[in-house]
Amino acid sequence: MASKSDEFRHDSVKWNGVTIAYIWCHSRRKTLGITVRSDKSVSVRVPMRTPVKVISAFVANKAEWVLKTWKELNSHPPRQSQDYGRGALFMFQGEELCLEFTKGGPRSLHRYEGFLMLTTPEPPPEETVHRMIDNWYRNQALSIVNERSIECHRLMAGEGIPLPPITIRSMKTRWGSYSYKTRRITLNLNLVKVPPTCLDYVIFHELCHIKVRHHGSDFWKMVGSYVPDYLAVRRQLQHYT
Repeated sequence: MASKSDEFRHDSVKWNGVTIAYIWCHSRRKTLGITVRSDKSVSVRVPMRTPVKVISAFVANKAEWVLKTWKELNSHPPRQSQDYGRGALFMFQGEELCLEFTKGGPRSLHRYEGFLMLTTPEPPPEETVHRMIDNWYRNQALSIVNERSIECHRLMAGEGIPLPPITIRSMKTRWGSYSYKTRRITLNLNLVKVPPTCLDYVIFHELCHIKVRHHGSDFWKMVGSYVPDYLAVRRQLQHYT
């Protein structure tokens, strides 16, 4: 059973004509805290015996921040969980592939025109489909990234920089990185899902870091010599984050 301090009450404040509904509860914390969740609901936790009028004033004081957070959530809605049934869509090099099942053996997965064809003797469980698609993405990434890295490096032959070892792995917040300690480039596995021009940009970006450590004007001038429209490509990449 929830303790009294965990019992939420409902209230609201108005700020510049906008009503901000919120729930609040007393807690053992020493300061007032406010949270906006992904569904845009607002919750407030306050120290024990904090008066209601103090809570209302606190939310009103945070109103501008709440509205700014709501706006950000509207422009970046939460991602829907990936479906793995027939007709599910998967991105590959900037194009959508529609998942289709065919009966046969041995079990395999391949791309055919605008489809991702999964051949299997019997309808597979979702976790099997999930695993097969993850493995397919990884295999595709290994092949495509290796090919494009060699080509991008060839185009930079005049820079006199080596082509370092490249690791491909899942990354939550970055498309790529270059380590001066290990002299290795790490690329995001999800780059196999973005358009080829975006993949090339990330590879050029990390190769340029071998020569220029910072993100100053010299760095962007170097990147721009290989990807003249890099600003547009960076904006395009934001659609895949």
